[in-house]
Amino acid sequence: MFGMIKNSLFGNTEETEYKILSSETKDGVGFEVRRYDAAKYAVVSSEGRSFDQVSGELVRKLLMYIGGSNEEGEAMGTAAPIIFTVYPRNDGVLSRRLVVAIRIPTNYQQSPPTPTDSAIKVEERPGMTVYALQFGGFAAETEYRAEALRLTRTLGETAPFQRKQYFCCSYDPPLKPYGRRNEVWFLQEEP
Repeated sequence: MFGMIKNSLFGNTEETEYKILSSETKDGVGFEVRRYDAAKYAVVSSEGRSFDQVSGELVRKLLMYIGGSNEEGEAMGTAAPIIFTVYPRNDGVLSRRLVVAIRIPTNYQQSPPTPTDSAIKVEERPGMTVYALQFGGFAAETEYRAEALRLTRTLGETAPFQRKQYFCCSYDPPLKPYGRRNEVWFLQEEP
């Protein structure tokens, strides 16, 4: 636990790199189309509890892993964003299935430390193109759902993105009081 706190407060935060393919504004709403390269991520999941009930617990597991709770005892620094994969129902409410991921920092991509928590898996995720909408403040399920609806309306019915899942992204530690950065990402359908 101390390693996680030390890592969060004093470690360097490595933001996942991306290429901006376009920056657009429609109906007063600005968003970007971005390309992310393939990379290894630490991933943990849950079923049966709501986003707000379980998200903090899952994030702590990942932060402990990159903070040194791994077989090598290696504090890797911190990475941003933390990516929540959510699965909306037809009415927009999120299902009780949640997958949380954090990109393994660059220096550990080739050979990530082995998690000591069996719930955490290290997986290679393919590159992806996303529609990204940024917003501030403290974000929970209600805020992410509202921003996802705003992005859906902005993109329109014909935009080529996956509708069965989307990503809710948090860039800041929970105690940061202002200047917070959150995003909603829609995965673009590949042609």
